[in-house]
Amino acid sequence: MKPNENHPLAGTRVLVGRARHQAGSLSDSLRSLGASVIEIPFIEIRVPESYAPLDTALKNVKSYDWLILTSANGVEAMWDRVRKLRIARRKLKHLKIAAIGPATKKAIVKHGLKVKMVPEEYVAESVVKGLRDEVKGKRVVLIRAKVARDVIPQELRAAGAEVDVVEAYETVVPERSRARLRALMKNVARRPHVVTFTSSSTAKNFAELLGDARIGSRDGDSLKDDLHKEDLLQGVQFASIGPVTSTTLRELQLPVAIEAREFTMGGLIRAIVLARYAEPPGTPV
Repeated sequence: MKPNENHPLAGTRVLVGRARHQAGSLSDSLRSLGASVIEIPFIEIRVPESYAPLDTALKNVKSYDWLILTSANGVEAMWDRVRKLRIARRKLKHLKIAAIGPATKKAIVKHGLKVKMVPEEYVAESVVKGLRDEVKGKRVVLIRAKVARDVIPQELRAAGAEVDVVEAYETVVPERSRARLRALMKNVARRPHVVTFTSSSTAKNFAELLGDARIGSRDGDSLKDDLHKEDLLQGVQFASIGPVTSTTLRELQLPVAIEAREFTMGGLIRAIVLARYAEPPGTPV
């Protein structure tokens, strides 16, 4: 099949690196546009070492004014504990809730709660911009992954809020993906034309899975330099969901060929289509 208006990604191999339980919708959308999709997770979601901080926050939820959720994973992790602790939904109704992005909002609404604020852009800086004038003297609980940027708590505290940061889950490198990814990138006939990155964690883990333990080492070696001998990345375009992820890729010396203008899965897909179908290969979007 050749690329056309209905199947603009025909003939394009796309590697999707989302966590296994989340890859389906992105993969299905890409396939509907004609892409040949390869799924190798760069990230695995695990429960935190202890639920005690999250449980404590939920048991004292009446003391908070704002709840900030940064991902659908955080929503589901929180709701799992809400059920286990038998906390009635009505006890959460007083909260003003901020959600980063439509997927997070959808996950919240699914559980019968209303979302007060979704930022204009789906990044931490935009959350801060939207809440800075709302939180002075207020108590805020931020539920997120174990490792995440500290922009939100730092800036909201500076704006006069009392902020508790609670870890609901952690992301780790899926060791089972290591051999599969290396074999794929070495096979010129199967190597993807496009690799998708939906977070900074996926970018970092992709680099680690390819086996360059020297990233960030004192001798200054980089993934790009290490893999040049085998040309494992030749002909591959890296597609980023937004500027934060793009910055991480560039720090790893992985060139960003495609960047979504709208920081969502739909925006990422549209950017890939534009780059592969409407523009010469390699043109930044």
